Amino acid sequence: MTTVSGVCNGTLGELFQGPVRHRGQPGIGLVSFPVDRYAFAHFSPDGSAAGDPLPDQAKSAAAVRLFCEHYGVVLPPGRWSRHTELDVGVGMASSTADIVATLRCLFALFGLPWDTGVVRAVLHGIERADSVFLDEFALYLSDRHEVVAPLGDGIGFHTCYVVEPGAVDTTAVTPLLLEHYRRRVEPYRRCLDGMLAAFRRDDPVGVARAASTSAALSQEVLPKASYDAVMGHRREFGADGVFVAHTGRVIGYLFARRLGRRRMDELSAFFHGLGHQCSFAWGGHGRA
Repeated sequence: MTTVSGVCNGTLGELFQGPVRHRGQPGIGLVSFPVDRYAFAHFSPDGSAAGDPLPDQAKSAAAVRLFCEHYGVVLPPGRWSRHTELDVGVGMASSTADIVATLRCLFALFGLPWDTGVVRAVLHGIERADSVFLDEFALYLSDRHEVVAPLGDGIGFHTCYVVEPGAVDTTAVTPLLLEHYRRRVEPYRRCLDGMLAAFRRDDPVGVARAASTSAALSQEVLPKASYDAVMGHRREFGADGVFVAHTGRVIGYLFARRLGRRRMDELSAFFHGLGHQCSFAWGGHGRA
């Protein structure tokens, strides 16, 4: 048998993160912002391979065990390898993307149909997660691994973003976030209502506006050093909004239309002046 592979995109943080009540219970809701940067998992069957055929990464290895237990299958001897385009610990869903890429590889290896229910169950057994396994936007409960509302695949953005130095321990900051959410329930509710309404009418500018509000609320509890400068120059660059990795280090601009080369030059110079190298990427769904 030849090598099989699985691929999963990461995120540029979230368009929204905040408190959500669903089925009468409070939770942390996300509208993840998928990006065209990817994690790759590869499995090469090899009868001469010694030892337990598990990936080196602990979470990916756990995903293999849970998958095989669920389906009652045994992984043949072989070798795992991986590659990622995602920065770790900055809010790009790198670990979740690794897990999902590994699961995609396993579905292909055993010739099984893709099952998002199984994926959610595996993720639930490993970590709080983003919705990178879906092919559309969704309001997703990261702690309960539940889709509250599918939001379709018709919206996307051109982005210019930077990754500020440092990493965020999501588990460590969760109590701080929960206290912030308790104090700011009403502003988050209005923000989410605006975002969901914009998705329903396929309005990327409205989504970007709500994302800016969510970023501003996040700045109150987990601030980005570049936030004031980025927000202050939004109109100058013609950006439709600002987004962040709410529990990470990513911050950038949302553009509903493709950027011209001169504007890209200007953005690059602006972020260089702040001490960062910017990147450009397509985020979301819809047509690039």
